[in-house]
Amino acid sequence: MLKILISGILILCLFFYVNVYQIVNYLLVLSLMLVMLGLSNDGIFITKHMYLDLLSFNMTILTVWVTFLMLIASSFSKTYKNKYFLFYVLLMMNLLTFCFSSSNLLMFYLFFESVLFPIVMMIFKWGNQPERIQAGFYMLMYTIFGSLPLLILMMYYKISLSIHFNEWIFNKMGILYVFMMLGFLVKIPMFFFHLWLPKAHVEAPISGSMMLAGVLLKLGFYGLYRFKSFFFLDLKTMSLFFIIISIWGSVMISIYCMFQIDIKALIAYSSVSHMGITLAGCLTFFSYGSYGMLMIMVGHGLCSSGLFCLANMLYERFFTRNILLIKGMINIFPNLVLWWFLFSVVNMSAPMTMNLFGELFLGMSLMKFSMFLMFPMMLLIFFSACYSIYMYSYINHGLGWILFSSFNITEREYFLLMMHFLPMSLWFMKIDFFMKWI
Repeated sequence: MLKILISGILILCLFFYVNVYQIVNYLLVLSLMLVMLGLSNDGIFITKHMYLDLLSFNMTILTVWVTFLMLIASSFSKTYKNKYFLFYVLLMMNLLTFCFSSSNLLMFYLFFESVLFPIVMMIFKWGNQPERIQAGFYMLMYTIFGSLPLLILMMYYKISLSIHFNEWIFNKMGILYVFMMLGFLVKIPMFFFHLWLPKAHVEAPISGSMMLAGVLLKLGFYGLYRFKSFFFLDLKTMSLFFIIISIWGSVMISIYCMFQIDIKALIAYSSVSHMGITLAGCLTFFSYGSYGMLMIMVGHGLCSSGLFCLANMLYERFFTRNILLIKGMINIFPNLVLWWFLFSVVNMSAPMTMNLFGELFLGMSLMKFSMFLMFPMMLLIFFSACYSIYMYSYINHGLGWILFSSFNITEREYFLLMMHFLPMSLWFMKIDFFMKWI
C-alpha cells in the first residue's frame, strides 16, 4: 500500500511529463489493484503512520475510482489537457488518500483541510458562470470558520503526532463538543450549514461536482467517526438534538427539491437530503447505523456523480440546465432515457440497490434509538421517490422549448455512465466490504 502511495506522489511531481491517457490507465490499474488487495486481505493494513480499516479502504477505492471518472468526464471541454487541471485533480486524489489512511489525529486534520484548496481552485478557474467566485467564497468561509474551533480545541487538548485513532480518549466536554463537531457538520453538510453546497455544485465544472458529491461530502462522516472518542459521552446524552434537526431538515430539503428547475441544484439538494438521514443514523452509533452509513457513502457517491454526468451531457449540448426548457429528451436522445431511469431509481432507493439497504440499516438504527423517528423516515422515503420521479419525468417526457439538431451521445459518455452504474450493481458480491469494519 505504501508503494502505491509513493507512486501516486511521483506521478503528481512529474505530471508535466506524463500524458493524460497514461494517468487514466494508471488510475484504472490502481483501483483494480486496491480492490484485489482488499479481497485478498480483508481490507485491513496497519503500518507505522497509516491505518486502513474497511471504512477508509472503501473510501480510498472510491476516491481513485471517481478521479478516474473525472478525467473521462472532462474530455469534451478539453479541460483534461490542461496541465494545471491535472495537477489539481491528482493533488486532490493524493490528499484524500492520505487523509483516509492517516492514523494520527493531527495529520488527519491537516489533510482534511488541505483538500479544500484544489476543489476551490477548480471552481474558481473552470466554473461555468461568473457566480463561481461567490460559490467558492461561500465554500471557503463555511469550511474554514467551521474548522477553526476544531483546531483550537485540538491545541487545547494537546493533540500531537503521538496520538492515534485507536487510543481512545473519552472526555466529558460539555458544550465544547458542539464546536469540535462543527468542522465535520459543515463538511457533511448538516441542515443549517448546507447553503454553500448547492452554490458550489451549480457553479463547479463537471469534475468538481463529481468529486464534491462522490468523496468530499463523505469526509465529514469519516472525521466524525474517527473523532467520536472525544465527544462520545456527550453524544450519548445530547445526540437527539442533532438527530431531530438532521432528519427533519432532510424532509424539508426533500420538499424543496420538488420546486427546483435547475437540474444541478435539484441533484445538489437531494445530496443534502441523503446526507441528513445518513448523519442522523450515524449519530446513533449503533452497528446497523454504521453499516448503513458506509453503504450510503459509497452508493450515493456513485449515484450522485452519475446524475451530475447526465446533467452535464445535456448542458454541453443545449447550454442550459433549466428543466422547463429541455423537457422531452426522449424525442432527441431515446437511449439516454434508460440511464436517467436507472440513476433515478437508485437515487430514490429502489429495491436491490445499495442505497435501499443503506437506508434500511439507517432506519433500523434510528427506530432502535426512538420509535417516534419512524414518521419522518416515512416522509423522507416518500418525498425522495417524489423528487426522483419529478426529475426523471420532467426531463424526459413532455415537450420543451428546445428541439433542434445536436450531436449524439458518444461511446465515451456511455462508458462513463456504465462505470458509475457497474460498481453499484455488483456491490452484493462482496458484502464484507460493508459489514466487517466495526
